[in-house]
This record gives sequence, structure tokens and C-alpha cells, in this order.
Amino acid sequence: MRDKIREEVVLIEPIDDLERETISNILIWIDSGAELCRIDKPATPDKHLVSYFVVLDGEYILLVDHINAEKWLPTGGHVEPGEHPRETATRECLEELYFECEFLLKTPILITSTETVGKTSGHTDISIWYAIKGNKSLQVEFDPGEFYAVKWFHKDNLPGNTDPHLYRFVKKYYETNIT
Repeated sequence: MRDKIREEVVLIEPIDDLERETISNILIWIDSGAELCRIDKPATPDKHLVSYFVVLDGEYILLVDHINAEKWLPTGGHVEPGEHPRETATRECLEELYFECEFLLKTPILITSTETVGKTSGHTDISIWYAIKGNKSLQVEFDPGEFYAVKWFHKDNLPGNTDPHLYRFVKKYYETNIT
């Protein structure tokens, strides 16, 4: 699976020097033989893979008021051992939002390395960001054990209390993809 995860990372076209450097460092990490997946909650090993799947409907983005992170975030989850990050997005979409994941693009949009905050702070999430299709006219059900609420935000009016890379995702997605 390590080779398939590496292949997924290599598919990402960096938009800036930060992402180019992030990709380089993550490829070194993958090639090092280090454990890539969380094997014990909340943070063992202290650096592990996450799949973000950003639910989009035109210029609107669905964010969740995440209980543990204490932020408005895209939906996502930890990559399980032996699982491809795309499979994680598909599984987590069903578990957290109760609908089938439909990818908008064949490749991930972004990859980031972020120190976590909130109730489970103190570790590093290596997050692979995917875009999936949403429908803001439908009621969104969600796992109340994970989130306080879900809300659609216009791409130009995102909350301040969010993942620091969400703005980069939005810029990259809307500048490089026709919606």
C-alpha cells in the first residue's frame, strides 16, 4: 500500500513553494519506512495520514463543527492500515455524512502537514485533500458523535476558525478547475 500512497502523492501538482516542499518532505517520510497510519488513538504514531474530502456544490463548501478539533473543518478521517486514502474518503463519507462519496476529480487537490489543535492536539496530520460532489439543497445528516453541526459556506466567506490550509485548497481548486 505504501507504493500506492506514494503514487497518489506524486499525482498532486504543487501550486506554490510551500506545497512543493511539503510534497518533497512527505515523499521522504513515505520512503523512510515509517508507519504511515494511526495505529492507536489519539495519536500513535505522532505523524500519520488523514484524508480530507471537501464537499462542494458550485461555490459552496460544506464544513463541520468538529467536536475534537474545535474548528470548522472539511470532513475527513484517518487512513487505516492497508487502506488507500481514497478508500478512507469513501468510508468516512458514509460514516460521517451518511451519503455515497462521488469524487469531482480523479486526483487529490492538495497535500498538507499540520500540527493538530483542540482536544487531541500535539501530533501531525499529513492530509490528502479530495474534492467530492455535494448538494446544498438537500438536508445533510451527520454523525453527532463527531460534529456539533454542519454548514454550507460560500468560498469567499469562510470562517476564521478553520484549518489553516482550507484557504489554499479553495484558491487552488477554484483557480485550476472549471466548476
